[in-house]
Amino acid sequence: MLKKILVVDDAAFMRMMLKNMLVANGFDVVGEAENGEEAVKKYKSLNPDLVTMDITMPVMEGIDALIQIKEIEPNAKVVMCSAMGQQMMVLKAIQAGAKDFIVKPFQEERVLQSINKVLGA
Repeated sequence: MLKKILVVDDAAFMRMMLKNMLVANGFDVVGEAENGEEAVKKYKSLNPDLVTMDITMPVMEGIDALIQIKEIEPNAKVVMCSAMGQQMMVLKAIQAGAKDFIVKPFQEERVLQSINKVLGA
């Protein structure tokens, strides 16, 4: 069965790049969100197996969305995405319950390694 993934990033280009990478490797991208608030709503309605979550977004930051998603589903699997130089944010995200993080620009091998590790594939 295909693993369902929710892709969250405020940049449409980044969402498209990640979505294409995931679909090409056998994942089902069930939804996209461009901010944390939308991510939480879509998480509730789509119940994905995994969420890729950008850290820096308008309306609601990725870490706040992560915390809310963890309140809804303590076992939620969330992989944070961050630009270079956001080490403190990444640390905060891991403490808030993120399972892993991937750095932008995305490298397909690293993205797949992280997602497969978190999903236990």
